[in-house]
This record gives sequence, structure tokens and C-alpha cells, in this order.
Amino acid sequence: MSIHSLQRSRLADPVREARVHLAAAHRLAVLHELEEGIDNHFTVSVPGSEDRYLVLPFGLHWSEARASALIVFDEAGNTLEGEGVVELSAQCIHGPIHRITGARVVLHTHQTWALALNMLEDNRLMPASQSAAFFHGRVAYDDRYAGTADELAEGERLASLIGDKHTVFMKNHGVLVVGETVAQAYHRLYMLERVCRAQVLAMAAGRPLAVLADEIIAQVQAPPAQDRHSRRERERLFFEAMMRVLDRELPGYAD
Repeated sequence: MSIHSLQRSRLADPVREARVHLAAAHRLAVLHELEEGIDNHFTVSVPGSEDRYLVLPFGLHWSEARASALIVFDEAGNTLEGEGVVELSAQCIHGPIHRITGARVVLHTHQTWALALNMLEDNRLMPASQSAAFFHGRVAYDDRYAGTADELAEGERLASLIGDKHTVFMKNHGVLVVGETVAQAYHRLYMLERVCRAQVLAMAAGRPLAVLADEIIAQVQAPPAQDRHSRRERERLFFEAMMRVLDRELPGYAD
């Protein structure tokens, strides 16, 4: 039976599950073309701990991610478990965001279509589709790119921007999403790329976008009472389906 089956998922050790899910997210990012080889970072707070984080050690390609290869680090950049080191910008961005916002999962990429939108003078994500409507009012915008993140102060600055949002547009840089679970955060990151791609392609037509009315956006964001699947359940089912894709296309992440 697969590591991510419904029964095993409910009974899994939380730390083991976090490792498997984080490794899977890295490999999925390769399949979905969200990664840049060995750069960018996905982190998860170690279950049961508030100041220890799982990360892929710097130097491994994301397609090589395995549950057993992940290391545990702290905000000071120390490797507490495993072999390898955390990359400096991962330490400086992710550590403070975990600490200040309480986010269990932080995913940061330079994914192509989101970055393309962030290269524009006006980089705002427009609620011009059903999928885009889910992000409306939930994106924080960092309009000041000041170079690479080499100090914890940069992560603290980004954390102050997040507030009650779950997505950050980093002008001239990339994007960042937070979540309570890997499934939730990765679903947000995956959908964000598709929404950004659709907007950039629509903008290329050179015609005005048809932005949804506020009342329609509110209706989209509020799940109907009769819906048998909660938002969290949909995120879980999405991620389990994606892990089954990995089992066929890029297996080995659970080792």
C-alpha cells in the first residue's frame, strides 16, 4: 500500500508524514516546472516544535528530494539533524516567517509565469477568472526588491507584510506562499502559477480584462453549505492525487 493512502495518512507519524510530503512537493515542483534546479526553498516546521524546520540541503536537485535526505535547521542556520546545510537566503527568509507568522509551511519559488507578472510595473493579480477569484484579497505585495536575502531582517520584513494573507508577490523576484499543511500550501502555489499564466496570456491579447464583480468574488470564495467536500478535504485529495502521479513519473520521494 502506498505511503500516502488514506488509511496510512491518518495513522502516520507526524514527522514522517511531514518529511514525505515535503519531499513530494519538491519533486512535484519539478514536474510542474516551478523550480530552478537547486535554488529556491520549501520549508516545514518540524511537528511538535516551534523553532526547528525541515528543508532540502543545499546542493541537491529538487528531483532528488527524499524524505530521509531532508535536514532540520534552526533560525541561526545550524544543522540539527541530517547531513548538509541550509542555504543562506532560505535561513534568512523562512526562519523569521515561520517564527513571526506561525505558518507551518513556507514555499518560495521563482516560477516562470508568476515571475513574469512580477516583472511588470503593474504586477497586480486580477480577479478575472474563477480560479483567480480565490486569490483576491489574499495576496500581499512587496514592491521593494533590495537584492538577495542575506540577513534575518529581510525575512522579518516579509513576515510583516503577510498579515492575514497567504501569498506574497515579490516584485522583480518571485512568489511565496504559506499554509498550515504541505497539501494546502502546494495547492496554492500550483494554482497561483496557472492563474498567473492565464492572466499574462490574456494580457498579451492587448484587450481589457473582464474583472469579476465583488459579489461574484465573495460567492466564489464562500463554499456552498451543501458542498460535501470542505476546502481542506479538497486540498488533501489534490495532494494525494499528485503523489500518485509522482509514483508513476518520479518515484522514490518517500525513501
